[in-house]
Amino acid sequence: MTQIDLTLSENAARRIRAIAETEGRPLMLRVAVDGGGCSGFQYRFDLVETIQDDDLKVERDGAAALVDVVSLALLKGSEIDFVDELAGAEFRVRNPNAKSSCGCGVSFSI
Repeated sequence: MTQIDLTLSENAARRIRAIAETEGRPLMLRVAVDGGGCSGFQYRFDLVETIQDDDLKVERDGAAALVDVVSLALLKGSEIDFVDELAGAEFRVRNPNAKSSCGCGVSFSI
């Protein structure tokens, strides 16, 4: 398995496992970076059961996140996290490469 410079927080791993348990099937979180959003790039999160040929996997505590090679270049050194705040609960990427981001944290620029 290829070593990747991307981590999964304890909160994110716990949430992925909880969702999979609730759904009654094995699930992984796919994280991708798409062009668009108010800052140039935006994160996309999907729950999936299968790994694609170009996916790389990061694991923690029995949970897994997937990222494609193209997105990984924009996510290098990032942490995938899960936050549960008054404003809502969501997966987030803490990306040290982002020079700016929108107020909601879903889009960013490099």
